[in-house]
Amino acid sequence: MDDTTRGIRIRRGGPADAPAVLNMLDSAVIWMNARGNTEQWGTTPFSEKPGGVEMVDRYLTENLPYIAELDGTPAAALVLDSGPAPQAPIAAAGEPERYVRLLVSDRRFAGRHLGSALLAHAVEETRRAGVQLLRVDCWAGGDGELVAFYERHGFTATETFLSGTWPGQVLAQRIG
Repeated sequence: MDDTTRGIRIRRGGPADAPAVLNMLDSAVIWMNARGNTEQWGTTPFSEKPGGVEMVDRYLTENLPYIAELDGTPAAALVLDSGPAPQAPIAAAGEPERYVRLLVSDRRFAGRHLGSALLAHAVEETRRAGVQLLRVDCWAGGDGELVAFYERHGFTATETFLSGTWPGQVLAQRIG
């Protein structure tokens, strides 16, 4: 998919994208921490977290990863899960779904609407698969800015949950 109005090209990702996705995650942690947000993803870069590299490898091999490129440079990533329902504390949907496991952008490309382009791509991939439900969960802390981001993209808040002390929000979008 190309979003020529913004110069974004979305392609299927894979294991070779792991270094770029780790860099995106690390840049996001640094950016969030600089803004005072140490709760969402913590303070340790994913490339240094126990299990962080393995998580990215799993996401890129066991799921449906997509990479948004700008001028051939990986700038953002989205990972869709088409497998079994999310695990506790998130309730199963009770129907086929696509689930956004990860949405992250390289902070060097902030303001380019890469997340919006990838979410639109997730909607199209869900529709193409004949699935009518797309869900995501996110950090519900702080000022609720992340929940509001997903709501602006057509998602509706459904259930809240706690993972330890981490407040989460599940959001859903019906695909027609």
